[in-house]
Amino acid sequence: MRAKPLLLTVACSLAAILLLFHFLRTHHRAEAAADAPSAPSAVSVAKAHSGFIANQLTVAGVFQAFQEIDVHGKVAGYIRHIYVDIGDRVRQGQTLAVLEVPELQAEVAGAQAGITQTEQNILRLQNEVAREQANYAAVHANYERLKKASDEQPGLVAAQELDDALARDRSAASQVDAAKSAVAAAQGQLGVSRAENMRVSSLEQYATITAPYSGVVTMRYADTGALIPAGTAEGLNQAVVRLAQSDMLRLRMPVPERDVPLVHLGSQVTVHVQATGQQFPGTVVRYTRDVSNSTRTMLTEVDVSNPDLKLTPGMYADVTFNLEQKNDALIIPASAVIQGDQPSVMLVDNDNRVQKRPVVLGISNANSQEVTSGLRPGDRIIIGGQSELQPGQQVTPQPAKSDLANYQQANQKGGR
Repeated sequence: MRAKPLLLTVACSLAAILLLFHFLRTHHRAEAAADAPSAPSAVSVAKAHSGFIANQLTVAGVFQAFQEIDVHGKVAGYIRHIYVDIGDRVRQGQTLAVLEVPELQAEVAGAQAGITQTEQNILRLQNEVAREQANYAAVHANYERLKKASDEQPGLVAAQELDDALARDRSAASQVDAAKSAVAAAQGQLGVSRAENMRVSSLEQYATITAPYSGVVTMRYADTGALIPAGTAEGLNQAVVRLAQSDMLRLRMPVPERDVPLVHLGSQVTVHVQATGQQFPGTVVRYTRDVSNSTRTMLTEVDVSNPDLKLTPGMYADVTFNLEQKNDALIIPASAVIQGDQPSVMLVDNDNRVQKRPVVLGISNANSQEVTSGLRPGDRIIIGGQSELQPGQQVTPQPAKSDLANYQQANQKGGR
């Protein structure tokens, strides 16, 4: 009976000893782990390097014809022939349509007849001048003879006869002057007749409608036989065709107000047309110098040569401006900058310890940042997780992920 309690006591004692031993061993391991130094944290770093950087602005632009007009007729008439249709390319001076204006043809004939009549009238008056001059010469010679005889022998010629000869002489002279005036008036009338003939002849030429410049017919408004009112008639304006100059296009885009001071004539841009896949350089050739009150943007234009008409007015394009650029800038990733009253970065020194250093920033873009002061080429800059680090902390630097590095390189190549 006494053996069973004794065995139970021994078993409990052994269990207690084993539990105590396990507790002491676990506590010793925890203390050893607490006393052991922690492993340095791994951080991603990128080296500061010199290269090209640009402050870029990308906006959407739309292509428009360099110039586009509705072609009207100067005179009213029926279309006798129309030679073009939508999509046709035409040259400057090419005939687009011919109008039939019967009353205008009658006016031209009347003006030409008026010129002929006036010329014949001038010829008749010139003959009258010659006749009056001959009559004057005879009368004047008779007066001179009588005057000479009277001077040589006073009383030989009666005074009355001499006065009558003088009156006839003056009258003949007046007839000559009147005939010359009639000729001058007829010549003036001839000038009027010729001006009228030129006017109606010009109007007749307007019956042939020609292209004012080389371009593409984008709309045809009338067909053969249609009555086209004169382009000067109010409320009755009807064009024959619409003509667009598309071999040279205007690429128009809005520039935000904050970037207006950085845009100037000659600014270089890169144009990317998604519809065609084309990408090509361009130059700012004009801008409005006025910021819209409604959009707070300034309209800017780039001229784009389009001889093969591959680009079409109305297409959109992405236009990238290099507002500021530098070829030998010290560049770091934009994500490495700690913003604040004084921008700073965290870097890893030669002992693999963290340093926090203030920097002066320059040009920036979406991925890169220029540093003008505070760093040197080759400095290892920490990217990401800066808030978890303290100056002087031991770290294990690791190169930044390749996808970030590749993105930076691609961005730099695109800016060039």
